[in-house]
Amino acid sequence: MLIRERLAHKRPVFSFEFFPPKTEKGEAVLWRSLEQLAPLAPDFVSVTYGAGGSTRARTLELVARIKRELAIEPMAHLTCVGATRDELARTIDQLGDQGVHNILALRGDPPQGQANFVPPAGGLRHASELVAFIRERGPYCVGAACYPEVHPEAADAAADLKWLRHKVDAGVDFLITQLFFDNEAYYAFVRRAREAGITVPILPGVMPVTNFDQIQRFSQMCGATIPNLLRQRLEGVGDDPQEVFWTGVSYASHQCRALLSPPVLEPFATPRPGVPGIHFYTLNKSPATRAIFEILRLAHCVV
Repeated sequence: MLIRERLAHKRPVFSFEFFPPKTEKGEAVLWRSLEQLAPLAPDFVSVTYGAGGSTRARTLELVARIKRELAIEPMAHLTCVGATRDELARTIDQLGDQGVHNILALRGDPPQGQANFVPPAGGLRHASELVAFIRERGPYCVGAACYPEVHPEAADAAADLKWLRHKVDAGVDFLITQLFFDNEAYYAFVRRAREAGITVPILPGVMPVTNFDQIQRFSQMCGATIPNLLRQRLEGVGDDPQEVFWTGVSYASHQCRALLSPPVLEPFATPRPGVPGIHFYTLNKSPATRAIFEILRLAHCVV
């Protein structure tokens, strides 16, 4: 199943993101989370792609196993980092041979210790080049990332949209946003994208807060703003892991419910675009996502 086909015929879609573990213990934890989330019948799950060779191999193994054993549609992340065109071609073909035809095309972050991204000799420099390269390899569905609060390396919002339009024109079928905590940032971004001629579905990416220090690091990396209300609540519960967990679940549930609810058309108000679904950043843990799903079910936001 190609994700673009699911997006064309079903709304809302739900998806979960995982990262390949570095150890056998981590792999056991991840697989347990996958098995616990499988009964929720996600439309697809995605697996990130690291800079190291062993991590990349785990991504390929994991997406193949998900498709084979859980019968869930997987999407493999693929980056330009540290790979030549020939190496990228082999990876893409290996995915196709395993029946995995959904790929999220990313430039990728600079390897640890490097301030700027430097393409390898014989490699690719931009995500737009990777999108076009994947398209040349066969009938793949290609997703890409976008930044509601502007890519950290972009000069400004206008430049960010210009390069995003260039990436989409290279052959992107849908977009997934980086995490955000203010729905207005998503709505404003979608409006700007549509005005710039970007018409593909834009899935909002939501990350439940389960660790305050961790979420602050992630937010700084991708340019996401933590609203004062959420920050104050998290600071108020201190280091109590259960209180942090339920604060994060409550906030993300409210955020998702608002995104999935039909837009309220008030006189003279700017219409809010409907969302095609929700993409959850799970951090390889199932409890928070499962709790949010149950809350959304009770609110009749999930069928």
